[in-house]
Amino acid sequence: MSCDLCQQQGAVIASSPEWRVVLVDDAHYPGFCRVIWNAHVSEMTDLCASQRNQLMDVVWQVEAALREVMQPHKINLASLGNMVPHLHWHVIPRYADDMHFPNPIWGQVERSVNAGLQSRHALLEQLTLTIKHKLGSN
Repeated sequence: MSCDLCQQQGAVIASSPEWRVVLVDDAHYPGFCRVIWNAHVSEMTDLCASQRNQLMDVVWQVEAALREVMQPHKINLASLGNMVPHLHWHVIPRYADDMHFPNPIWGQVERSVNAGLQSRHALLEQLTLTIKHKLGSN
C-alpha cells in the first residue's frame, strides 16, 4: 500500500530521526504545518509514552511559533488519518476572514475573498526560522 506521508511531501522545516515538520503548500492557508511521525504507525497509542510526549512537544512548539509569527485568530489541531492512516498532526492557523471560518478547512466554504492572505504569505520565512529555532534545528 502506498502512503502519501511516507513519501516526501512539502518543505521540511525541521526534523529528527523520529518526526518531521512540513510546511504544507496551501495557497489559502499559509503557515499550515504537518507534524509527521516518521515510522508508519496509525494511532497515538502505537507509540510508547515517551514517544507520544516527544511528538506532542513538537506539536506545541509549532503551535507556539505559529501564534508568535502569524498571530492567528485561532489554531486548529487535528489528527484525523481517515484517508492516510499514518500518524500526523495538522497545525493550522485560522483567521476570521479565511475561506472556511468558522468551519474546519475541510468544511463548507464561507467566503471567496481573503484580504489578509498576501501579508500572511510574507510571514512564511520568519515562521520557518522560528520553528527551527524552537525545535533546535538548523
